[in-house]
Amino acid sequence: MKEKTVSIRETFAKNLRENRRKIGLTQAQLAEKAEISHHYLAMVELARNIPKVETIERLAKVLNVEFYELFIVPLSPAMEMKKYHETIINDLKDIVKESVNEAFEQEHIRQKQRK
Repeated sequence: MKEKTVSIRETFAKNLRENRRKIGLTQAQLAEKAEISHHYLAMVELARNIPKVETIERLAKVLNVEFYELFIVPLSPAMEMKKYHETIINDLKDIVKESVNEAFEQEHIRQKQRK
């Protein structure tokens, strides 16, 4: 299944809206605290506008997040599962490798002690 490409505006708008809701602010409250108009913030949350860097920094500060967090594209459930699968496989490989190396070392020590 092909992943849908999401624009920077859409990503920013979604993350801004989610972070605003998470801390319980209305659009009007966030707009006031970030010193922008309520209408402009609404357009940003609809992905119709993208703010200047200075405005992004003010929004992030009010939301108590790092500015770059507003641009992070969350992984789809399928991609999350693939990431976890790869992590588990790599962890298992490391565990097996360490166990085999430890077994060889112990056998080497036993052989030295027999001599």
